[in-house]
Amino acid sequence: MKKIILVILVLVVFISCNKSVKKQKIKKSYPESLDKVIEKHGGIDVWKSYKTLSFTVKNEEHTTELNSRKAVVSTDKYSLGFDGENVWLKEQDSAAFNGNPEFYYNLYFYFYAMPFVLADDGITYSETKPLEFEGVSYPGIKISYKANVGTSPDDNYFIYYHPETYQMEWLGYTVTYFSKKPSSKFNIIRYNDWENVNGLVLPKSITWYKKNGEGNPLEPTREPTQFSSALLSKAPLADSFFKKSKQ
Repeated sequence: MKKIILVILVLVVFISCNKSVKKQKIKKSYPESLDKVIEKHGGIDVWKSYKTLSFTVKNEEHTTELNSRKAVVSTDKYSLGFDGENVWLKEQDSAAFNGNPEFYYNLYFYFYAMPFVLADDGITYSETKPLEFEGVSYPGIKISYKANVGTSPDDNYFIYYHPETYQMEWLGYTVTYFSKKPSSKFNIIRYNDWENVNGLVLPKSITWYKKNGEGNPLEPTREPTQFSSALLSKAPLADSFFKKSKQ
């Protein structure tokens, strides 16, 4: 009888340990404020559970493997992508992206996958002054990259969130790809149009804004950029999908 009780206790402990392992959360190495923003948008655990993200913008279909960041951008006029080692281009239409596939292939992915991409490895976080707009002060976090991370490690991002809801509202960013030098000049985008896609809150549209001398937004500079046909999948795509086709 004692042996039976001992076996039962061992099984209970084993099952409990297994359950505790399954409940372990993904380790977070970013500020608590950013964690709250990401949780507001669905949470890093949900984001990490997906393998593939696709969406359409400007008649382009963008598909990205979330772990490796392999990517393909397809239209009826051209296609380009990243196969894990090289950026490739087919049927060049340089007017579409200024002839720079290396700069363009993941540009909209980063805008679309906010705020989750701000939890990537190799990032340094620091405080930045709040953004002021229409009587609301939006707290901010500065994101910079460690040396040799990505093609533009001197880029900086500035995420601004609502002080009460922690929903992401604005994104500031610099572009150093062409100059290869740090820059204090930054662009600003408003995020105020969201939708729930398989448990994650992702943007339906984004709008570039003009800034005043203090860097605060004033008014839109163009019509909103629309995203559609969003799809998240837990199934990975074959490596061949991201390679340049021979046809």
